Amino acid sequence: MANAKFSPGARRRARQLAVQALYQWQLAGASLATIELEFRQDNDMAKVDGEYFSELLHQVPASLSELDEHITGFLDRDMTELTPIELTILRIGAYEMIRRTDVPYRVVINEGVDLAKKFGATDGHKYVNGVLDKLAHSLRRQETAPN
Repeated sequence: MANAKFSPGARRRARQLAVQALYQWQLAGASLATIELEFRQDNDMAKVDGEYFSELLHQVPASLSELDEHITGFLDRDMTELTPIELTILRIGAYEMIRRTDVPYRVVINEGVDLAKKFGATDGHKYVNGVLDKLAHSLRRQETAPN
């Protein structure tokens, strides 16, 4: 688990690198260890939550079937019709919703939307927002319930 002490910016950069690294893994099929080494060599990791980057890079693929099972119920299309970037962002969001309850669901959704705006197709962020919102209401009922 990542340290409780982190800056939101360092965590945001970790997610951005994780999206890129997982996208590369998904398309190229290189080993996660090789991809992590490349990313650590090619990027300034001083302002990145490196533990969180590593956790996402290794734990999202290790949990793919569970994550995809949760995501599939909220899609209006087959998973194969999602762009690789949208799918990667949804998987990271699902992972955080399930395994990182220390990250508020609103943060998970906002970060997913921001990642989709940065890396995804023109309106992909709207789709990511809708799916992550439904996922949050399913996985974090206590947190999403009105006061």
